[in-house]
Amino acid sequence: MDFHFASAWERVADTVPAAEAVVMGDQRWTYAAFDDAAARFASAMEAAGVARGSQVSLYLHNCPEYLIAQHAAFKHGCGPVNVNYRYLDDELVYLVDNSDSEVLVFHASLGDRVERVRHRLDRVRLFVVVDDDGTGSEHDFASGFHDLVAAHEPQPRWDRSPQDLYMLYTGGTTGLPKGVMYDNGVFCNALLAGAALLNGLPAPASLDDVGDLVRGVRELGPVVSVPCCPLMHGTGMWVGAMPALNVGGTVVLLQSRSFDADELLDVIESEGVTRCAIVGDAFARPILRALEAAEARGELPDLSSLKTISSSGAMWSAEIKDGLTRYTSAVLSDGLGSTEGGGYGTVTADRTAKGTTARFTPTPDTLVLGTDDLPVTPGSPEPGLLATRTGAHGYYKDPEKTARTFKQIDGNGYVITGDWATLHEDGTITLHGRGSNCINSGGEKIFPEEVEEALKTHPAVDDCYVVGVPDDRFGQRVVAVVGCTAGAEPPVEDDLRTHLREVLASYKIPRQIAVVDHLHRAPNGKADYGWAREQVLATQPAAPA
Repeated sequence: MDFHFASAWERVADTVPAAEAVVMGDQRWTYAAFDDAAARFASAMEAAGVARGSQVSLYLHNCPEYLIAQHAAFKHGCGPVNVNYRYLDDELVYLVDNSDSEVLVFHASLGDRVERVRHRLDRVRLFVVVDDDGTGSEHDFASGFHDLVAAHEPQPRWDRSPQDLYMLYTGGTTGLPKGVMYDNGVFCNALLAGAALLNGLPAPASLDDVGDLVRGVRELGPVVSVPCCPLMHGTGMWVGAMPALNVGGTVVLLQSRSFDADELLDVIESEGVTRCAIVGDAFARPILRALEAAEARGELPDLSSLKTISSSGAMWSAEIKDGLTRYTSAVLSDGLGSTEGGGYGTVTADRTAKGTTARFTPTPDTLVLGTDDLPVTPGSPEPGLLATRTGAHGYYKDPEKTARTFKQIDGNGYVITGDWATLHEDGTITLHGRGSNCINSGGEKIFPEEVEEALKTHPAVDDCYVVGVPDDRFGQRVVAVVGCTAGAEPPVEDDLRTHLREVLASYKIPRQIAVVDHLHRAPNGKADYGWAREQVLATQPAAPA
C-alpha cells in the first residue's frame, strides 16, 4: 500500500485548502497554509543536510508549530519524536540521542535546558526555537521557527516509502523511555480505515481515495477536535489530533499550559467543538466540577455541538461519566489500549447507558492469557495477561525488551505489556492494572486501581494513589495518598477505612493514608506513583489496620 501521513495530508490540503486545520487562540491555520509551512520546513531540513530516515525531536508544549514540524518531518521522510517538556538535562539528552534525532525543535521557555546540553548532542544538525516567552533570539545557536520557514521554498512533493519509521516514545511504568516502532504506511492506513468505519464510509484503497473520504466526512458535519492532554502523549496525538487531520477536520489547541476545564468549556462553545480527547479522571473530574460550578452560577455553557468525549491511558470512573451525562448528550468513549498495541477494548456511556469503571468490550483481536500462555476460559475467576494484535514491530534499539513484550501467537504478532484483566462469561473484560504496579502483601496480590476506585467513591476524596511500600512482616504493605475534594472537610483515615470495608477484602485496605491538598500527576494525566511513595514514606509509621 502507498499510504503515508505526509502524502495523505497533502491530499487533504488539496481537497479543502481553505478549511481550518489548526486553531489556537488568534492563530488560525488553513490546510493550505499548514501544508505550505510544513513543506518549507522540510526544505530547511534538506538544506541543513538532515538525512531522510533520521528523526526530528519535538521538545514543545502544545502549539501549531508542533503539528507543522511533525508534518514536515513526515514530508522529508523522517519521523517525529515526542519529547516530554518536563524532561531535564540528562533525560533530554538520552531521548534525543537514543532516537538518532538530527533536528531538535524546542520552545524558548525550555531553551536554558537545551543550551546546557547542546554540546552533548553531536548528531543534531539543526536546532529550531519556537519563541513563546520573548527570548527566542537569545538562543543564537538555533534558527527561529518562522524565520526558517519564510527563508525556504516549499519542498517538492515526492513518492515516500510506506516503510518510513514512525515512533512514539512511551515511558511505561519502569525503566527509560522506549520508542515504539511502526511503519508510517501501516499506521496511516489504520487511522484512515478507522475514520471511514466510524462514519459509515468506504475505507480508502489508496492515497487517491483520501479526497473522497474527506468530502464524505464533511458532508456528515464538521469535525472539530480538542486534544485536552499534551500532543506528546499518545492520546493527545492519536485520538485528539491525527484523526481530525486525516479527514479535513480542525484541531483546536488550548492555550493554557496546564489543563483548564473552564477554558475547555469556553472553547467548546466558541469553536463548535465536536470531539474532546482526555486521559481519564484527571481530566474528566475537573470538567465535571467546572460544569457543576457553572450550573450553580446559572451560567451553563452551550455544549450542543459536542458529540464525543474520548479517553484513553487512565481510569475513567463510572460516577464521573454519569455526572457528565447530566450536562451533555455526547457519547463518552472509554478506550483501553497502549502505545505498543493500540486498542484492547472500549466501552461507551451516554444518557441512555450508565457508565462503568474499567469494564470493556474487547476487540476481536484481544486475548486474556493464563499462566500457561493459553487463553483463559470466559468466567474464570483467575485474572490473565492482556494480549492484542499490533502493527508495531518492537522497541527502537532494544531487542531484549522487544522479545519480552512482542510475541508471535498462531503466526500473528501480539503485544503483551503486563496489563492484567478478568474475562467474564459475557465476553467483557475487567482491567485490574499493570503487573509492575501490583502489590504483594503477605502473598496476596493487590491491584492499586481497584483500591483507588473504591476510595474515590468517598465524597471527600477527589483523587488518590495506592502504592506498596516495604514492610518487614508482609514484604509490602498497602498505603494510599488521598487528595481532598474542594470545599470538603479533609477525610479521616478511620472513616475512609470504614468506607472501604464495605466493598473490599480486609487485606486490600491501606494501612496508612496520607491526606494532601492536591495530587501530583504527569502532564498527560497519568499517575506519578514515585511521588506518591515519597509522600507516604515522609509521614509517620504505618497506622494499625
